[in-house]
Amino acid sequence: MDVRKKVQQLIRKYKTDDPFQLADHLGIHVIYGELGGKLGNYLKYKRSKFIIIDNVRTPESMLLFVCAHELGHALCTPTANTQWLKTYTMSINADKVEHTANQFAVNLLLNGKYLSEYPDTSLYDLAANRGVPKQFIALLKEL
Repeated sequence: MDVRKKVQQLIRKYKTDDPFQLADHLGIHVIYGELGGKLGNYLKYKRSKFIIIDNVRTPESMLLFVCAHELGHALCTPTANTQWLKTYTMSINADKVEHTANQFAVNLLLNGKYLSEYPDTSLYDLAANRGVPKQFIALLKEL
């Protein structure tokens, strides 16, 4: 799957790179609750898709990234319910499902249009503004 192309198509079609707005456009419900150690989770139940964000542990500064990561699961690995994975990981060496979701999140939040709007701002500052952990910036060059 070409993650970057999928992200570009979404942004073009819905005219936004906000993962919350994209989820809304796509009929994916975003709900909040205590997840007991995870920052977020994607769940498909029957015909409904849900992004669950931990309202206790997820820092406000990371809401965009967590939502984008879970949106990546919903769109790139929809049959892999992440609640069954061992742990929610923030590691660049995560298994393929997590890695793909991280690629999706980074490419959505640090897309070319967004980066070009702030040519004098460092990539690290732009990533921090959108809650992208600095260790994931390298995923932009990976695809």
